[in-house]
Amino acid sequence: MEFFQQVHRSLLQGSKDTIQRELMNNIDWNQRLICIKGFRSVGKTTFLLDYIKTHYPNSNDVLYLNLNNFYFTKRKISSFADEFAKRGGKLLLLDQIQKYPDWSADLRKCLDEIPDLKIIFTSSPVLRITEDNPDLEGIASIYHLEGLSFREYLNHQTGSKFTTYTLEEILNNHIEIAQEIVDEIRPLAYFDDYLRHGYFPYYIHDPNFYIDKLLKNINLALEIDVPYINQIEFKYLPKLRKLLHIIASETPFTPNVSKLASSVETSRATIMNYLKYLKNARLINLLYENGGSDDDQMKKPDKVYMHNTNLLNAIAPNNFDKATVRQTFFYNQVGYVCKLAKSPVADFCVNEKYKFNVGGRKLEPKKGIYAASDVIEVGEGNKIPLWLFGFLY
Repeated sequence: MEFFQQVHRSLLQGSKDTIQRELMNNIDWNQRLICIKGFRSVGKTTFLLDYIKTHYPNSNDVLYLNLNNFYFTKRKISSFADEFAKRGGKLLLLDQIQKYPDWSADLRKCLDEIPDLKIIFTSSPVLRITEDNPDLEGIASIYHLEGLSFREYLNHQTGSKFTTYTLEEILNNHIEIAQEIVDEIRPLAYFDDYLRHGYFPYYIHDPNFYIDKLLKNINLALEIDVPYINQIEFKYLPKLRKLLHIIASETPFTPNVSKLASSVETSRATIMNYLKYLKNARLINLLYENGGSDDDQMKKPDKVYMHNTNLLNAIAPNNFDKATVRQTFFYNQVGYVCKLAKSPVADFCVNEKYKFNVGGRKLEPKKGIYAASDVIEVGEGNKIPLWLFGFLY
């Protein structure tokens, strides 16, 4: 116990410059069991340490544990948590829960037998926390830590403190909002850099090797996270990698499942499964006509996008054209807080109500359709700057 307490204190004292994440303000921290899911190196560990530093800077009632430690190959979390609680512990933060076997049953045991203990844990985005785990169904509160929004990136780069806006606030007051921001900084001066290498927070400390690290994390997700959770044999990994490269090279596109199956040399059913796995891993986004309910998981999506523009730039830089990047950015930023669906008359339908076309500065809104236009600082009417949709979180 003393060893882990010393590690805990060392991590808090030695942490580097961090970016305050908006998710910190959106979580109900009073819940007893909280899960933070996120892609590799998106900042989950830093997020936990920032929470401790903000709310429990000198408390002995709180302990951070990384389950990578081999100590937990011989000791159960529930046993450790029981000792921690008897020593006065109130909050346990468990990093990388997917590294621990029987995690769901053991977490449930903690909740049932240690009523005064709260647990916050992180996991791979692929891990099914409540699906197929009745131990935690209706008990665990799940949140996703996404990469940096354009707003978060801007705040760090410029030292500003811009706040978030709801979609309705942007639609109704985008001229005033954009003008206030432009009066302080020039957002377009930072937009291209963000699209290429500003989504994952580690750009701060190692900008020259950002793409190399991103490619490493992509491959680790494909080689470890996706196969481990979905029980894919190692011999099939080249097919999964090939499919992701095809998607990145052609996105956004309406998938021809038979053609993809032929290119990857597998079955149609396997392609549908692989698309679902890549989506759950936060590597791609799928667009459906009705928004993509759970019933649509095995239906062919209407369009396929990369999850964010940085992934696109790393995997298929030859497909980093303006039209592709703009739509990918819009899906990524708006889709995190809103429901997106395919529209028969526009690029996207948002929240089953608002229709959007996404394009450049010459894009003009049609009747009943908003234009998300790139390379403009301030819009007019139903024409809204594309960059402003990066202020939704």
